[in-house]
Amino acid sequence: MANNALSDHLKIVIGESVIASSAATLSVMAFEVPVWAMFVGWISFFTRGLNLKQGVINLACVLIGVALGIGAAQVMAVLTPVLGSYAISAVVFAVTVIALSLAKAPVFNNLLGFFLGLVAYFASHQPPSVMTFGMLALAATLGAAAAFAAFSLQKKIQRNAAH
Repeated sequence: MANNALSDHLKIVIGESVIASSAATLSVMAFEVPVWAMFVGWISFFTRGLNLKQGVINLACVLIGVALGIGAAQVMAVLTPVLGSYAISAVVFAVTVIALSLAKAPVFNNLLGFFLGLVAYFASHQPPSVMTFGMLALAATLGAAAAFAAFSLQKKIQRNAAH
């Protein structure tokens, strides 16, 4: 029985690793998006509700966070000449109020997703643009899809082991 459990665990680990490495390779080679941004999508899938519907909602929250980050960068550019170094305080306050308020929305309310998106935008060090949003959205979507595939594989292996 212990050998079967170890065998199933190894199948899951190897399967998920193949999926992750394939998604990483696809990110870099085919889509030319950063691997780390792909993992933002991967992480978002696992933030809550491990199924396709919740995974899509989680990804949407990440994309809302990316949009918030892009908006914050644009507002920073406008406010910095007026407020100087205090612009960061005003912008972070406003973005945090928005993100925390969205956490009470009926469906798209994944606070971790919002902040993952914000972090992804600022970590990208890219200008606030539609192109930047598209790049991060593609990477996160690829990661979320890979995470769903990995989770589905894990469930299938566990189901087969139970029979």
